Amino acid sequence: MLTVRNLSKVFPPDIGVLSQISFQVDPGEFIAVIGSSGSGKTTLLRCISHQEKWTTGQLIYQSKDITKPNLWERFKLGRDFAYLEEKPVLNRNKSAVKNVLSGKIYKAPLRILAGLTSRDEHVDSMDYLEKVGLLDKGERKVGELSGGERQRVAIAKALILGPKVLVADEPVSGLDPKSTEYILQDLKSLCKDRNMSVIATLHNVELAERFATRIWGVSEGRIVLDIPARPLSLKEKMLVFGTI
Repeated sequence: MLTVRNLSKVFPPDIGVLSQISFQVDPGEFIAVIGSSGSGKTTLLRCISHQEKWTTGQLIYQSKDITKPNLWERFKLGRDFAYLEEKPVLNRNKSAVKNVLSGKIYKAPLRILAGLTSRDEHVDSMDYLEKVGLLDKGERKVGELSGGERQRVAIAKALILGPKVLVADEPVSGLDPKSTEYILQDLKSLCKDRNMSVIATLHNVELAERFATRIWGVSEGRIVLDIPARPLSLKEKMLVFGTI
């Protein structure tokens, strides 16, 4: 489905962040990316989702080279790849359902921006809020919701276009344990039920072991560990983090 070969990223003037990274992602995988601060995790995710240009390397998606996508290809990638930032990009003054509906901007940008939406689209947005357990909060302003609820609104917004790959940067950072469990279980279920691939950075190794199907350990800009998810050994943790 998604293949990356020899991805490297260098920031000017000569700061190497990622070095010769290669991997393949299959449908339905939930990949947890772990590593120390500054290891290159976020940059890796931003490159995968085309939020950041890489310096060298090749990206193949559904058997097509999209290393340097043209404008039309970037538009199509915007539907197949959803990027969820650590701090959700939401309009705090609008309701949850309107924030979710704004995720459809790729389908009808002018109409969505003008607020000219149909009843069917409104119902569709409510359906996605129901999928993340927020049906009863649909008409509430996002600014009135908790941090965990806002993150779930962001997930619903990302999902409404039916992406095949969801890339999430610390989707549960700063959330309480209950919200953390809910969101990670949501992501795991989406992989199973919709055959969607999720690639998410997680600061907590135990969460990666419990919820993911595969773990990448990133250290100094390289993937030094790539294994099916399970409790990591002390040696594996030291390989990724250096010291425990």
